[in-house]
Amino acid sequence: MVDKPKKDKKVSGVFIIKNDRGLHTRPSTEIVKCVNQFKSDIQLKYKKTTVNARSLLGILMLAAEKGSRIRITATGVDAQEAVDALVALADLSFHMKY
Repeated sequence: MVDKPKKDKKVSGVFIIKNDRGLHTRPSTEIVKCVNQFKSDIQLKYKKTTVNARSLLGILMLAAEKGSRIRITATGVDAQEAVDALVALADLSFHMKY
């Protein structure tokens, strides 16, 4: 018997930047560390810019300030887990304490 390949699922979510300084280098690095735990393709979108969530420079290019709404789109076998992890990370202010 041959196993059928699992179909990749596409999941979306949103998080809001709570950090006073927005998505600067340190919180962006936390995002990259988080998404590298997953196999799915993960994209972040702010305004009209979409970037790969594994790209530190891409995330910095979003120039997202406090209060910005960031859309997450993940496609793959662990897409839901990836979106949930990013939303949870944002809720924790990316482990930043000022």
